[in-house]
Amino acid sequence: MLDALETALANAPDSGAVRKATVETLGDARTLGRDAIAAGFEADPSRARRVTHAYSFLTDCIVECVFHVATRILHPNPHPTEGEQIAVLAVGGYGRGEMAPHSDVDLLFLTPYKMTPWVESVIESMLYILWDLKLKVGHSSRTVKDCLRLGREDLTIRTALLEQRLICGRGALATDLRDRLWAELFSQTIPEFVEGKLIERSERHRKQGGQRYMLEPNVKEAKGGLRDLQTLYWIAKYRYGVRDAADLVDLGVFRPEEFRSFEAAERFLWSVRCHLHLVTNRAADHLTFDMQVEVAARLGYTDRGGRRGVEHFMQAYFRHATKVGELTRIVLTALEADNTKSKPGIFGFLRGKRPKKLKAPYVLHQERINVEDEAAFLSDPLNLLRVFEEALRTGFLLHPDTMRLISANLHLIDQRMRETPEANKLFLGLMLKHGNPERSLRRMNELGVLGAFLPEFAPIVAMMQFNMYHSYTVDEHTIQVISNLAEIEREELRDDLPLASSILKDGVNRRVLYVAMLLHDIGKGRPEDHSVLGAQIARQVAPRFGLRKEEVETVEWLVRYHLLMSDMSQKRDISDPRTVRDFAKAVKTRKRLDLLTVLTVCDIRGVGPNVWNNWKAQMLRALHRATALALENGLEDVNRETREAKARKLFRDAMPNTWTETRLRAEIGRHYGTYWQGLPTGAQVRFAHMLQDIAADEFKVELEPDEERDATRALFANEDHPGVFTRLAGALSLVGANIIDARTFTSKDGYATSVFWLQDGDGHPYEANRLPRLRGMIEKTLRGEVITSDALQGREIKKRERPFAVPTSITFDNEGSEIYTIVEVDTRDRPGLLYDLTRTLADANIYIATATIATYGAQVVDVFYVKDMFGLKLHSKSKQADLEKKLRAAIARVKERAGA
Repeated sequence: MLDALETALANAPDSGAVRKATVETLGDARTLGRDAIAAGFEADPSRARRVTHAYSFLTDCIVECVFHVATRILHPNPHPTEGEQIAVLAVGGYGRGEMAPHSDVDLLFLTPYKMTPWVESVIESMLYILWDLKLKVGHSSRTVKDCLRLGREDLTIRTALLEQRLICGRGALATDLRDRLWAELFSQTIPEFVEGKLIERSERHRKQGGQRYMLEPNVKEAKGGLRDLQTLYWIAKYRYGVRDAADLVDLGVFRPEEFRSFEAAERFLWSVRCHLHLVTNRAADHLTFDMQVEVAARLGYTDRGGRRGVEHFMQAYFRHATKVGELTRIVLTALEADNTKSKPGIFGFLRGKRPKKLKAPYVLHQERINVEDEAAFLSDPLNLLRVFEEALRTGFLLHPDTMRLISANLHLIDQRMRETPEANKLFLGLMLKHGNPERSLRRMNELGVLGAFLPEFAPIVAMMQFNMYHSYTVDEHTIQVISNLAEIEREELRDDLPLASSILKDGVNRRVLYVAMLLHDIGKGRPEDHSVLGAQIARQVAPRFGLRKEEVETVEWLVRYHLLMSDMSQKRDISDPRTVRDFAKAVKTRKRLDLLTVLTVCDIRGVGPNVWNNWKAQMLRALHRATALALENGLEDVNRETREAKARKLFRDAMPNTWTETRLRAEIGRHYGTYWQGLPTGAQVRFAHMLQDIAADEFKVELEPDEERDATRALFANEDHPGVFTRLAGALSLVGANIIDARTFTSKDGYATSVFWLQDGDGHPYEANRLPRLRGMIEKTLRGEVITSDALQGREIKKRERPFAVPTSITFDNEGSEIYTIVEVDTRDRPGLLYDLTRTLADANIYIATATIATYGAQVVDVFYVKDMFGLKLHSKSKQADLEKKLRAAIARVKERAGA
């Protein structure tokens, strides 16, 4: 590279020409070098270390050449004074010799004394050339004394200096800096540095969501990511003076197999990061959904076993992230042993209580549970479970040496042990006895014990579900679900979950409930319906836990139908008596109803933050209440006549005294029976006022909060005409409102009363100060000032959301309602979808009575209760097929419009 540069500069007439020729020559060399590295990486996509070192070496060559031009050609100084000495050092990740394709170039210009004019000119020229080469340069110009002073004051600067490496210039300066840093700074501030980096790490984890299993992790900054590995290395280097992580094996901090895990995790994470940079052509570290698909393909992951290649890739990612956590614990415990790091206290839930004494063969070592006699411990395989029980009983954490011992002897958990009654009693006790089962389950899962004792669980460990609905991997979701149950049992959620709390307080079979929650998603990741497969697995596993025949049957039923209550409450009209009767027939007993209710609540809450809301809670409570009454009083009591009579009475009681009996009778008489059973009393009261003196061409709109349903309720009253529901849906789509439920009814005197429940883009009711604008936009659209179909053009799906493929399914159900056909459209959610579907139904002369919208990330299930133009169900198969064809065509149009 230097020879080519000198040839190019041979005839440069002035400094401007020198800079230009330098940039052109080095730019060409850099492009060729980067292309060669990228080609080699494509051929061998997991050899990250070779790639990161290659980018670092290429950058070294460029910096050296630029230094040569600046000091020999632009600012020649054959006999520099002592004060004009300069060294150029790489610091930070570049100093370590590890660079991703678009990593920053962090440089330290080191001088012995205050900067001279000549040194300043050299640095300035170097920086301008490097910037012209489009390098992202982070730079500082300091003396050795500056470095010591600033490193003492600032932990980030000190960390960067820990990785300093000479590139070019005066080597003696770099040596002096290194020696003085270790003698005067590093060696004297070890505990301070360790604690500082750990505080930094905790804060970084908090900002990244605090979870190792976030489904769109930041490869560099997230928990279990590259920065955690680098922090381990920095701490080890600072404390032990190691030059390579492999040295930690010789020091006894890592065992050989642990160092291999370190290397594997580092290689994998660097490979992912380098591919991310190459795909995006920028310094991107956020592994978004769209990037996951690209990176998985580059790394050679393919679809197999009923799962997408990207899901296999992310499962590998989370397994490596878990290993990083284990390695972190090992290093931190080693630091505690030599008093470099403070020891942990007793576990939070026991803080303030007198700690319990450990039973033999356990001893307290560094405030953690360790094994006194390893041979005695391993002589009884049941100890691999008992140790977790001891941790829960006493509140102490496990010592990393104990964890190592467990991980190295998982082979002792064989079929014979799994079938031992005492082992299964111990395992159930971990969930049932101590009030915090998630603590032991999570640690057992990380160490491989859970998958060894329950082999059926192993396939879902670190299994990612490639959708925007689930925030956690399947195993972590399962533990979150069990954690929710334990929280309810500890009476910590009485205000948030009154129904589930009261059910548990009244008493349920806890063994059945905990086992069902442990197994409810165990069938995921295979081509079969996971509920059906899970029930089959439960039938095999539950007896092993010592459950009686009746308990096994209940667990099997709960696993098989764990989605039933959620589906019924979110996808069906629970004001329809047929819905309640069908659900009551499915659950059969109050005991199963209560168990399924608690399981459903915990399952939804375990999906991720902000998934559970008052809307879902109210729907579940209403379904539970109606079903409990049906089971108690008999299914024949659940009928339209009873519900309509009750609704009319509630309406009468809610109306103000100013309404005369004549007006009340007129209002009650103007509506059909479905109106009374299909709307809450509050909405009926508002419609009674809105319909008074309404003009023939008038559109009345009211927006009000519905706190019980965690939504904004939009009421519309107007003269009925074909397509009115579509116009309303279109208006709401244009203002960006998410419709979660909708009802429309036609009165006997020809007026349409429609109610929509809305949430904003974040899944919350609209704030009061936003309602006037929302109302204005709706009225503008309804007046025809905006053409909905035109306005929806250009509203595309976000790029990161495009990889999600949801197959379209359309079903017709004539049994789920007495007077309506239920049309269920399950497809990919896209802007304006509901508008296009309702317009298609209206164009086909289909009357929509109710629309329920259930959204699961990128998937949406739109359910319509409909009749044809004669008020009849859609019984004809040919009519159903024709309507399905039209609906699929509408979905295809929306797909094209949305860009996916």
